[in-house]
Amino acid sequence: MNAIARAWKTAVRTALPGPWRPRRVVSEALLAVLMGGLAGLLEALMGTGLAVPFGLGVAVLWVLRRGTPATVLLAASAGTGWSGGPVLLLVCAGWVAGARIRRVWTLVGAFVLSWALFTVTGVLKDGSSVSPKLVLGLSLGGYLVLAVLPALYGRYRAQRRALLDALRERNDQLLRERVMVVHQARLRERHRIAQDMHDSLGHQLALISVHSGALEVDRTLTDRQREAVGVLRQAAVAAMRELREVVGVLHDESTAVPPTAGAAGTAAARGGVDGIDGLLESSRAAGAEVTLSREGERRPLPAAVDHAAYRIVQEALTNAHKHAPGAPIAVALRYEPDALVVEVVNTRAPEPVGARAGAGQAVSGGQGLTGLRERARLVGGMVHAGPTPAHGFRLAAVLPYEGTEGSAEGAAAEAGVNGWVPEGLPADGTEGGRRSPALGCALGVVGVGVVLLGLVVWGVVGFVDGTRDATVKRARYDRIQVGTAESAVLAELPPGNSLFTDDYKKTGPTRPEGAHCRWYLLSGLPGDAWNDQHVARFCFKDGVLVDKQEYVSKD
Repeated sequence: MNAIARAWKTAVRTALPGPWRPRRVVSEALLAVLMGGLAGLLEALMGTGLAVPFGLGVAVLWVLRRGTPATVLLAASAGTGWSGGPVLLLVCAGWVAGARIRRVWTLVGAFVLSWALFTVTGVLKDGSSVSPKLVLGLSLGGYLVLAVLPALYGRYRAQRRALLDALRERNDQLLRERVMVVHQARLRERHRIAQDMHDSLGHQLALISVHSGALEVDRTLTDRQREAVGVLRQAAVAAMRELREVVGVLHDESTAVPPTAGAAGTAAARGGVDGIDGLLESSRAAGAEVTLSREGERRPLPAAVDHAAYRIVQEALTNAHKHAPGAPIAVALRYEPDALVVEVVNTRAPEPVGARAGAGQAVSGGQGLTGLRERARLVGGMVHAGPTPAHGFRLAAVLPYEGTEGSAEGAAAEAGVNGWVPEGLPADGTEGGRRSPALGCALGVVGVGVVLLGLVVWGVVGFVDGTRDATVKRARYDRIQVGTAESAVLAELPPGNSLFTDDYKKTGPTRPEGAHCRWYLLSGLPGDAWNDQHVARFCFKDGVLVDKQEYVSKD
C-alpha cells in the first residue's frame, strides 16, 4: 500500500506541478472552465452532439497541460482531427509543449505522432466523402498553423528566458569572481608589505642591536653610558618583537600569492645584486667581519632573480647578526652556466666578555626562511638552510637565470586585476559558442513557411486539376448518346472529382431505379444568376447509359 501511495503521489506531482498558490488555483480553474465552455460551444454550433464530453475533456486536459505536455498534445490533436471543438486547446498545447519539452528529438517525436493522430482521425471521419489526399494536405497545413507555429514561438520564449537567466547567473558569478580577485590582490599587497618590512626593517633593527651589543662590552664607556646603551639595545629588541607581531598579522602563508612582475621590478630597483655591497658595508660598520667572493662570468639577471638574491643575502646577514653576533660571515656569489648560486656561511658566535645573561636574546618570528623559500620557488629556484659541522650556519640558494615561473605567475596575477577575462569567455566577454535562441526558432518558422507555401501551390494545382476532372464540355455532352456502352461513355468522360460534385447529388431529376450515376459540371452555358451551376448527370444500368440529364443547381 505504501508503494502504491508513493506512486500515486509521484504521479500527481508530475501531472500537477506546483506551486499551487490560491491565486494560481483560482486562475487555473477559471481558465479550465473557459476553455471547456468554448469547446462545448463550438461542438454545439457544429451540431455534433458531443458538446458535453468535449467540454469536460478539454477542461481536464487544460489543467494537465503543464505537467504532461506531450500527452495533452496527443489528445488535443486527436480531438481536433475528429472535430473542431478542441482547436483552441491544440494551439495552447502546442505552445506549452514547445516551451516545456526540453529534448529536441522528444519534441519532434511528440509532434510527428500528434500530427499522425490528427490526420488519422480526420481520415476516419471524412475519408469516405473527401479524397484522402485532400485530407492529408489539409491536415498537414492546418496542423502546422495550429500547433507547430505556436510551439516554435513558445520554444523561442522559453529559450530566451532560460538564456537571460543563465546570463544573469553568469554575470553574478563573474562579479563574485571579480571580488575574489580584488581580495587576492589585497592579500598579495599585504604579503609584499610584510615581506619588505621583515627584510628591510628587520635587517636595520638587527644592525642596531649588534651595534648596541658591541657598545655594552666597550671598556671605555662609563657605567651610565653602558646603561644607556643597554636601554637602546632593549628598545631594539622590543621593536623587533613588535615588528614580528605586525608581520604575523600581515603575512598569512595560506593566502600568500606570488608578487607581480611590476612589484618585483620596483623592489629590485632598491636592491639587487648591486646592492649587496651596501649590505656588507652596513654589517662591517656594525663590527661584523664579512667577506664577499664572486665566481664566474657576471651576467644580467631578470628583475625577480636579482631581487631574490638581494633579499636572500639580507635575510642571511640579519639571521647571523641575531643568532651569531660577532661571528665571521662569508658571502659567495657563483655564476653557474644555468643559475646563480648565493651562499652565506657564518661560524659559531664567540662568547662576549662581560655580557649580561639574557641581554641579547634573539627574537625570531619564524617568517624569514619561509619567505626566502617562497621567493626562490617563485623564480624556479630552491633554498637550503642548516647547521655546518663547525656549529655554524649555512644558507644557500640556487636561482635559475630565466626566472620564468615567477614572471609568468606575476603577469597572470596582474592580468587578473587589470585586464581580467574569466576562463571560458572570449576577449569580448560574451559567452562563446552559444547562439541566440531566435536562430533555431527562426529556421523552424522558415521551414513551416516553406511547407505552407508548398501546400498552397499544391492546393492551387490540385484545385485546377480537380476542376478540370469534374467538368465536361457542352460539345462532349451532346456527343454522348443514351444506349451507349458504359465503358465507351467513361472513356469519353473525365475521371471526375467528388469534391466539386457531391453537393449536386441531392438535386436534379429523380434517378432511374437501380442505376448508378456520375455527376459533372457542365461548361459553356451561361446561367441566369451568378450562383447558377449547370450540372450534367449520367446514369448507368447493366453496363449501358440509360439516362443523361442536364439541369441548373443553385449553389
